[in-house]
Amino acid sequence: MIRRFKPVVFLACLIPLALLGWKAYSGALGANPIEVITHATGDWTLRFLLITLAVTPIRKLTGQLWLIRYRRMFGLFAFFYGTLHFLTYIWLDKFFDLHEMLHDIAKRKFITLGFTGFVLLIPLALTSTKGWIRRLGGKRWQSLHRLIYFSAIAGVIHYWWLVKADIHKPLEYGAIVAVLLGYRIALWAGPRLFANKAKPLRDSQLQVPE
Repeated sequence: MIRRFKPVVFLACLIPLALLGWKAYSGALGANPIEVITHATGDWTLRFLLITLAVTPIRKLTGQLWLIRYRRMFGLFAFFYGTLHFLTYIWLDKFFDLHEMLHDIAKRKFITLGFTGFVLLIPLALTSTKGWIRRLGGKRWQSLHRLIYFSAIAGVIHYWWLVKADIHKPLEYGAIVAVLLGYRIALWAGPRLFANKAKPLRDSQLQVPE
């Protein structure tokens, strides 16, 4: 059932690209098509990052274990749209002009931060296969793939610094990231906090009254 449904999910993930292609074909990208493409690909990079991060909390809270089978696909689509976003900048916007890009990076910090977020996704995409999980070992692989947290944070700040005035959408993305990461922090810290509180109690119970 899950295997048969995967192609449907895969095609659904391509819908944003198909819509963007249709707009380009029909001349509906407006007066500044590069800006439209840049914003669309950037938005979908962030959205797929959030979808990827949401899989684990939803799976644990609902008990729907099958959701984990789609996490890798969502993560790879985040990298795919991130690559399109990056290519739009270096190709359509700057025409591979290295001098212009370096000047842009020095002048605009949001570009540096966005590029950092994209670079953090590269090792995750390269090591997304089962073969790499075996090579790295489960714990090291999980530690490496926690880079997605920093990539998502960098993406939100990149967007925030880009828009400057109208920060409504970056705030929405930031709030979702905060909830998703907050859930993980609570899940990690909760058992340790209770263990630390329970330890003195257990120690006192072991004491023999004088």
